[in-house]
Amino acid sequence: MKCKICKEKSIEIFEAKILSKYIIKYYKCTNCHFIQTEEVFWIKESYNNAITDSDIGYVTRNLMYSEIVTCIINYIFKKEAKFIDYGGGYGLFVRLMRDQGFDFYWQDLYCKNIFANNFRLTDINKNIKFELLTAFEVFEHLNSPMEEIKKMFNYTDSILFVTELQPHNDIKNVSDWWYFSPEFGQHISFYSLKTLEIISDNLCCNLYTDKCNIHLLTKKKLNYNLIKYISIYYNIKNKLLSRYFQNKNSLLKKDFEMLKNQI
Repeated sequence: MKCKICKEKSIEIFEAKILSKYIIKYYKCTNCHFIQTEEVFWIKESYNNAITDSDIGYVTRNLMYSEIVTCIINYIFKKEAKFIDYGGGYGLFVRLMRDQGFDFYWQDLYCKNIFANNFRLTDINKNIKFELLTAFEVFEHLNSPMEEIKKMFNYTDSILFVTELQPHNDIKNVSDWWYFSPEFGQHISFYSLKTLEIISDNLCCNLYTDKCNIHLLTKKKLNYNLIKYISIYYNIKNKLLSRYFQNKNSLLKKDFEMLKNQI
């Protein structure tokens, strides 16, 4: 199989059961290390429930991203411009950002818009160029990543996205990394740092990343890697707040494992 990113050879690394019923193959690129599934035939079935029952971190995640994106916009982008959240789910992030004064709009092919129903992409001029496109937990869902990322760049010159990069250890089994989440069938594309660097080169843009899960592809040339510093700041701030207020440990991980084992 050819890699969907760099077109080099991808070799089979393991099989796994998708949606608890289909045995499918996973392939890893020998060049950019991108991991992809075999050709997808189960997508429609996996999106019967666009936001899966296991996604119990949805609210916390959107609250966190709204804080991080606010910092990034204030430092890099035009605050009075228009923005778009791509694959925006229920529209919670768009509503949070609009509440803070940022002119955000929503787009999603699979999910019902609950919180930002009057601020859809279809509600404004389709030819508008957005200052920034955000895409949180979207890239791992893309069946044709390069084509979809090019489509995103039709809307903007800057894409801020979140997807977890592959761990450094050699992945030999689906159980080696929780992010595969085969039980729900929606995660089909998995990136390494080298994958993102090749995407950046191929699209003639700049990559700024915390080398973990927050990444910016942009035509802009920044003087420093703001994404890295904001990620460090946010993590330190949360640790200090947790220590100072003696917050209880989150039950997200425990609840996720419980729901996962019920499938």
